[in-house]
Amino acid sequence: MSETNAGGVRRRSVEVVVPVHNEAHVLADSVGRLHAYLEESFPFPFRITVADNASTDGTWAEATDLTLRLPHVHAVHLAAKGRGRALKQVWSESTADVVAYMDVDLSTGLEGFLPLVAPLLSGHSDLAVGTRLHRQSDVVRGPKREFISRSYNLLLKAGLGARFSDAQCGFKAVRTDVFRALAPHIEDTAWFFDTELLVLAQRNRLRIHEVPVDWTDDPDSRVDIVRTALDDLKGMRRMLRGTLTGRTRIAVPRRTSTPQVPAARTTHASLPVGANDSHLLEHAS
Repeated sequence: MSETNAGGVRRRSVEVVVPVHNEAHVLADSVGRLHAYLEESFPFPFRITVADNASTDGTWAEATDLTLRLPHVHAVHLAAKGRGRALKQVWSESTADVVAYMDVDLSTGLEGFLPLVAPLLSGHSDLAVGTRLHRQSDVVRGPKREFISRSYNLLLKAGLGARFSDAQCGFKAVRTDVFRALAPHIEDTAWFFDTELLVLAQRNRLRIHEVPVDWTDDPDSRVDIVRTALDDLKGMRRMLRGTLTGRTRIAVPRRTSTPQVPAARTTHASLPVGANDSHLLEHAS
């Protein structure tokens, strides 16, 4: 992933994580599509990491097989379940300049990925989030999920003063140095992880860039909506207490604008890293 442009300047890199739990039936197709799209269309060095959090089916076998077949795919296995736990581990250990994640069902249109990460690579913003609630977003989902999503985000605005529009869209990116500063203060290891990350970023005056996305609901989603909603409410209460006591103030690295215009398409170098190696990227010189 360490590449230089024509002037000998190191090009910034991105690691995109796909957190999975018991997704053997869709993993190969989804990661194959993502890999093909990025190889063809993404103008920066990248790595895809499948983060298997405690799957009990054939997910890990599928993930390791993908690392053998696709040059930019790597895999990490975690013994405990939790999307937030998986993201926290892989993002904290990454040496890419920007870390991102997307859901394995690829509900979000991949053409939104470069607009998501570009403001972070250029130094313009600190975090970037896809939003399904922007008027320019094109969303296909049932009325129940639409109501729950809008209600949750209204609660965040009323209870925590959230200024971002869609906390739970599975399409986010963050500068790696910023995430390392925030990570020790993020307590949730499951679905509230996203909200906690965004609220902490807002409380510390980090710049959050929102990208309207095209999004199609996954009919095979196995998220327990009631359980997740209750956990989210508990997380909101905990964060409100932290805000009132001032515990959300964190020393975070500030932006330094270093614009990089995408160069002509080049072949990405693949690193000889094992499938279960948690050190996913080499330090760029």
